[in-house]
Amino acid sequence: MSTKSPECWAIDPQASGLRVEVSPDKDILLPFDQFVFGELTTEGQAHLLEMHFATHHVLIHGQNLRRIQNAMQHKELGYVARLSTNYQEIAKPGQPMILKIEVIAEKPAPKQSQQESDSSQ
Repeated sequence: MSTKSPECWAIDPQASGLRVEVSPDKDILLPFDQFVFGELTTEGQAHLLEMHFATHHVLIHGQNLRRIQNAMQHKELGYVARLSTNYQEIAKPGQPMILKIEVIAEKPAPKQSQQESDSSQ
């Protein structure tokens, strides 16, 4: 049995985007040049890291997510995934633990009709 602590994220200084494992069957790749901003909120041990890209919002629920936020700040965060429930109990104290990931597609703004834009001028 491996004694290596399980990881649910990875740093890659050469990455040009973030790969998000939404489920075991689905990944999404979000380019760093579309990253708009991030926000980390904490409530006790529960952390929520929100990362807003031009086309998607990524919501990461977990614990000890500051290191993941810092990696994103430096555009070195290469990969995130939910930590399997099998490994949650053996995670080391203080280690980032991703418990849930949500990816929400940004809805495009409604286009103005030509008549509406002409009348506003």
